[in-house]
Amino acid sequence: MNAPLTRRSALLLAAALACAPAAWAQADWPSRPVRIVVPFAPGGTTDLTARIVAEQLTQALKQNFVVENKAGAGGNLGAAEVAKAAPDGYTFLMGTPGTQAINQFLYPKMPYDTAKDLVPVSFVVRVPNVLMVNPQVPAKNIKELIALLKAQPGKLSYGTPGNGSTGHLSTELFKTQAGVFVTHIPYRGSGPMLQDLAAGQVQMSIDNMPSALPLIQSGKLVALGVTSAQPVPQLPGVPPIASVLPGYEAEAWFVLVAPAGTPQAIIDRLSVEVDRILKKPDVAERFAKLGATPVGGTPKQLGDFIAAETRKWQKVVKDSGAKVD
Repeated sequence: MNAPLTRRSALLLAAALACAPAAWAQADWPSRPVRIVVPFAPGGTTDLTARIVAEQLTQALKQNFVVENKAGAGGNLGAAEVAKAAPDGYTFLMGTPGTQAINQFLYPKMPYDTAKDLVPVSFVVRVPNVLMVNPQVPAKNIKELIALLKAQPGKLSYGTPGNGSTGHLSTELFKTQAGVFVTHIPYRGSGPMLQDLAAGQVQMSIDNMPSALPLIQSGKLVALGVTSAQPVPQLPGVPPIASVLPGYEAEAWFVLVAPAGTPQAIIDRLSVEVDRILKKPDVAERFAKLGATPVGGTPKQLGDFIAAETRKWQKVVKDSGAKVD
């Protein structure tokens, strides 16, 4: 009579032992350094955001969170590396609109499946972009820039952090609404692009405000407009592009995502920790000085947001006719 009970007990014990390593690994996480891959070169907003988050997570979880820059193909190289990484909670991606929403509609062949291979963890920050020019460009406002571009079609070039970046699509949207033509020069991140813009190798750009702000404040670049619907306090006197091109609006955002299959317990723990960090006054102040707004929230809320942004940018790509350059 006791045999069935013994057999059942043995099965339960075997199941518990099978689950124990995974449960223990999650409870002990992180027990070694964690990578946050930035799919662009150092110095851009993706990089700045990741380093602030990594620093805070290192302090909070008593384990090193290390930022690694893997630039190329508009963010696809770094994103693909994370998508193919072991889903063990030790590799994450600082995702952008390009890696999570835009690139799939620009590139004829993607090295990863945006919707299936990467899962949402935390919405970190959102930022407006800024339209800026080299000081040698003879245009002091948006209307003068549009007039200049119409008078000299194709003679000026615009730099972006890469194909599929919000800088790329924001400028394509600007070109469509203003009826102008400017040559696209894609880079491998904001850092090298902004250096060339300040040196006059390219004449204009629309890029994330956090990475551009120091060069604007030092006078090395001139801000003409912001892509948000309202002015931003970090750039007093700089109007929204929508004040000249009604309905124009575009925004960048930066999110933590993980390889599909990463244990939900680790995703939830990291999400809660990032949410707590973003609410810290000193962290919020650091982001505010860069022109970035902390967001936070649950993985599900981030997933819903990415889905909505994917629909939005798919339409922008189609309407603008944007191509990979």
